[in-house]
Amino acid sequence: MNIEQKISFDPVTYLATPGVGRRILHFKSKHAFFTQGSDADSVFYIQTGRARLNVVSKRGKEATVTLLAAGDFVGDESLVGEGEIHKATACAISACVTMKIDRAEMQRALKEEHGFSEFFLKFIVTRGIRSQADLIDQLFNSSEKRLARTLLMMAEYGGPDEPEDSIPLITQETLAEMIGTTRSRVSFFMNRFRNLGYIEYKYKGRIQVHGSLLSVVLRGELPEENSSRPKLLDLSPSAARSAERASEFLYLRARRLASNS
Repeated sequence: MNIEQKISFDPVTYLATPGVGRRILHFKSKHAFFTQGSDADSVFYIQTGRARLNVVSKRGKEATVTLLAAGDFVGDESLVGEGEIHKATACAISACVTMKIDRAEMQRALKEEHGFSEFFLKFIVTRGIRSQADLIDQLFNSSEKRLARTLLMMAEYGGPDEPEDSIPLITQETLAEMIGTTRSRVSFFMNRFRNLGYIEYKYKGRIQVHGSLLSVVLRGELPEENSSRPKLLDLSPSAARSAERASEFLYLRARRLASNS
């Protein structure tokens, strides 16, 4: 009986249906899954919706670390053991449906269910590649290109399904935090993208991202670019291009891995 259970175990079904040590929770926009500094005793798997992970420094400065979407795990620091705390706050951007899995149940599933451990490992590897791409993007690309890449990721370009018709409502302040610039710069870039036909504002402030924006990230085709590079990095043209290629490669690799999971 135990062998039959292991053979028939399906990670997708496991993460979609409640059971011992796991339950489905609904979060409205701006509601937190957990907060920075709180006890880390469970892992959340996002079934639907969008969220963000943000941190607050000791001086009170807030920054968005990453955006979260359906298929992402968050709160996995709880797997380290008892006494761990959340290093950031996970907050819904749009209405979210999540599976909350208790630490003990998550540890049991990883240990006993080979299919689930492979599923989770693939997510961790994909997230690591994406984090590398984010770091390279932050260090070497202009803030305008970083904004373009963020909008494309939110619209799911490069994912397994068709791109979304429009991305969830997100403030310019949040976008500025994510790419490391000011709100006024984001406003300037967004107006520029709209004038160039890369994006379109829809009902209630939602944004439609067109595929033509890919040319900004992948080929650097941005007429009369009006943005600055980090002043601490005086790169030669060849070094700068190599960094851009590395960022492009890691970005596409992460999207490809995510689409195969």
